[in-house]
Amino acid sequence: MQAVRTASMAAAIDAGLPPAALAHTSAGVGLAGIDRKGAREALLGLPHPFRNVVYASDAKIACLGAHSGRDGGIVVVGTGSIGFARVKGRELRIGGYGFPISDEGSGAELGLQAVRLALRAHDGRARPSPFLLEVMGRLGPDAVTLVAWAEQATATEYASLAPVALSYAEAGDPFAEEIVAEAGRHVEVLIRSLVEFGAPRISLLGGLASRLVQWLSPDALPFLSPPEGDAVAGALLLARREGSAATEPRRQRKVRRYAD
Repeated sequence: MQAVRTASMAAAIDAGLPPAALAHTSAGVGLAGIDRKGAREALLGLPHPFRNVVYASDAKIACLGAHSGRDGGIVVVGTGSIGFARVKGRELRIGGYGFPISDEGSGAELGLQAVRLALRAHDGRARPSPFLLEVMGRLGPDAVTLVAWAEQATATEYASLAPVALSYAEAGDPFAEEIVAEAGRHVEVLIRSLVEFGAPRISLLGGLASRLVQWLSPDALPFLSPPEGDAVAGALLLARREGSAATEPRRQRKVRRYAD
């Protein structure tokens, strides 16, 4: 909530408004982790600086922005990964439960696989390749040092190896190709699951999207469409809807929320 307050006040100042202007605004707030047990309830119990506010997941606002509020789905592939879709008032979330138990196909998962293969090559269980030698050189120079790094590394630090894996895969390194192709298969599973849910269009988002799309099968490509907007656009859509709902007569507002 402190981060929300700080960002909102900075936005007001940037717009030439005093921070007190927030008390007259409607806010749409997208947050990672809001679907974790108790998170939304805890947020709703805290005071906020706005006239009214609606909270949503970061995936939901990204989906709203990508399709300008219309039905559709997204697959986000960055440090983590998640699939999300909105179809005829229904929502579907797939994956995105956090590294290392989830987030298949993500940058963090690519980095983890790279470290595993580098250790196997170091032990003689796999043939060394330029890719694996570079990973060991970055994190080593020996297994003890690499393991010490791995024990304290964050998902972001694992994901820092993803561009290395992608570059070597694009250059034809067999081990890099293996793990990047596997990441592509995980992304395809997310895409197909959203298609089966009924999403009429799907956007591939995130820092790795433009490079991983090259590793998808031709069958998956027709389902993809470029995003029309970003997560900020989706949050603004939420804020405008909340503001409109707040100005409706009470009876109409109750009917609308029940229908939603």
